[in-house]
Amino acid sequence: MVKMNRRQFFKVTGTTLASSSLALLGVAPTPAMAEVRQYKLARMKETRNTCPYCSVACGVLMYSLGDGAKNAHPRIMHIEGDPDHPVNRGTLCPKGAGLMDFINSPNRLKYPEYRAPGSDKWERISWDTALTRIARLMKDDRDANFIERNDKGETVNRWLTTGMLAASASSNEVAYVTHKVFRSMGALAFDNQARV
Repeated sequence: MVKMNRRQFFKVTGTTLASSSLALLGVAPTPAMAEVRQYKLARMKETRNTCPYCSVACGVLMYSLGDGAKNAHPRIMHIEGDPDHPVNRGTLCPKGAGLMDFINSPNRLKYPEYRAPGSDKWERISWDTALTRIARLMKDDRDANFIERNDKGETVNRWLTTGMLAASASSNEVAYVTHKVFRSMGALAFDNQARV
């Protein structure tokens, strides 16, 4: 048995009467209000990638919007951890979770820059110029410092003045190819942090 006083009885019956009267007058929710909302990432392109920060190499899912039309520029709208990735299983550290800030930062370097000796400013150069300059400097250094034979007269073919550090986000396969190319030039200083 429900115990209620007279005031509570009038509140319950008045609320019930008002709501049923409004429903009869057509104020009931329409079918459009009951429609399921579309998932916010449903129209976006999903791309798998690796977090660029450390050597843990966590997997990330990047969602971009843009259909590839002539004047449409694709833009990354959302980044989250990849739940299928064996390293992080969908989790990200605070730096990985802040990748959107890294991508949209006005300070992000997007093009190669060169600062001449003695200069106090950087100037933008093309990728062709940058890669040609790097190749030229490596060739000049190798020609000047290549050691064909040691003191005993044994063939060693060493290049000790330049080293290579492979990216932490590169896979073991990419590191293997980089290692083969760099070692074929006689270089000994090589390191790779890949965990992928």
